[in-house]
Order: sequence, then structure tokens, then C-alpha cells
Amino acid sequence: MRSRQVLSLHSAMRDDIQDLITRRPVPAPSLPQVDPFLFLNHHGPQTYPPNNRGLPFGPHPHRGFETVTFILAGSLAHHDSGSGESVVEAGGVQWMTAGSGLVHAELSPEQFKRSGGPLEILQLWVNLPGRLKMTEPAYVPVPAADMTESHPGDGVSMQTVSGTDGAPIRSLTDVMLAIVTIEPGGLAILPAPSGRNVLFYMIGGEAQVGGEAVPEHTLARLSDGDRVELSSESGCRILFGHASPIGEPVVAHGPFVMNTQAEIAQAVRDYQAGRFGGL
Repeated sequence: MRSRQVLSLHSAMRDDIQDLITRRPVPAPSLPQVDPFLFLNHHGPQTYPPNNRGLPFGPHPHRGFETVTFILAGSLAHHDSGSGESVVEAGGVQWMTAGSGLVHAELSPEQFKRSGGPLEILQLWVNLPGRLKMTEPAYVPVPAADMTESHPGDGVSMQTVSGTDGAPIRSLTDVMLAIVTIEPGGLAILPAPSGRNVLFYMIGGEAQVGGEAVPEHTLARLSDGDRVELSSESGCRILFGHASPIGEPVVAHGPFVMNTQAEIAQAVRDYQAGRFGGL
């Protein structure tokens, strides 16, 4: 058994969207991706007042990857051009395969806009290999009750959405994703098979990985190994995942992620021609 070690730390860049607190650890100048994890926005935590405008993510297109949205606090309404529609509350996840093309919106439900309350959301983009970029779009809402819970250590709870036995999502590329919560003084051993890239983002609190501190709002790039051993004196919450790297060219243009510039140009033409549908 070989424990992974911290290779580098990447603090999330603050980049607010209107009145929405936003931090982005990847992509960054020092870390363009953690293949196949392309993009991560951490919104909040913050408290919205009553009669607020809600989230600003109105209708927009995607092609070539998957979006995974973790609702840590508050609630989120999803609508897409493939007839996907739901409201997911705190502790749940929205998993969308954009594939060949979708238009979707992620907005605050009317009740949240009327009443306000706490809000914290993680928005993650997971790349698809070229052979799957034009796959049929799909959307699956996962309420908190459907997440798979395990306890990989003393004072540790892991809520898993994909990549393990019994998890509610079977991803196209065998991606494992979970939220790990460690109580003060907790110790965890998280399986991370050798050869797979690990996504390790400290949502809140601080932990020690191989003797090195990973502070709040920081993404740790880890060495190869078959597990992650960590501890937390004060308690923490982590976005944790692992996946096999795709190793293909990444050409991104706004909401489209493909392998070539020609494929990006085609995505733009298809969207402008209405081939993604609409809301």
C-alpha cells in the first residue's frame, strides 16, 4: 500500500459573479486541469436575504463534457432542453451529461428567492473522451437520501454520488465523486487506485495529508499511490474524487469543450442553428 503525497497546493481564485461569492481553484495559470476534471467553481457560503434575485445561471449551452453540481446548502432548480427538470435540496447532486449538446439553466427556486437562506454550491465540469463527446444528453437529479454513505475512518463520513458499489450514478467514464466530512480529531483513509488522478479540494476547514497542511479553499495536487491518508484537528469538508486521465487535447471555448478547433466551430454553428433545442 502506498499513500499519496501532496505535490502542490493551488488556492482558489476569488471571482465573484454579481453578488454570488465565487472561488475557482481550477483552471488556473498554475493548473489548467486535473484530467479529466476541467473546471470547479465554489459558490458561497453566504446567506441570501428574503426577496433576493437568486442565482444568475440562466439558459446557456454545453457540449462535450458532464456537469456535476453539489448543493451543500440551499436549493437549486434545473431545467434543460432535453426535458430534464427538478429541484434538488441541500445534500443532493445534479448530474448532467451535455454530450452532443444541451441548453440548461440552474436557478434558485421561487421559494428560495422569496424566503432567502444559506447557499453553498460546487459546480464541476468533467471531461469526456472524444469517442463520447457526441453521446446522447442526459440528466439525473440525486437527492441527499440517495447518496451512498460510508465511514472510511474514525469520525469520517463520505457521501458518494458515483464510482462505488451502490452509488446512484454510473458515470460514462467510471468517475468516482464524493463529499467527505471529517470531525475534529478524525482520521481517514480514502481509496484512490493507482494510475488515476485525484480531485482533492478543501471546501472548508483544514487537513493534514502526508504531514502537509491543506488549508481551506485550496486544491491539492497529489502524487500517485493507492490511497489518501489524512487527518484533521479542527474538522473539515472535502470534495474528493478520482478518475482515469483521458490524455487527449482539450480545446475549450466558453461552454464547449472538444478536441479540435474545428469541432468547437461546429458546436457554435450547431447551437446558433438551434440544434441544441431551447428552454
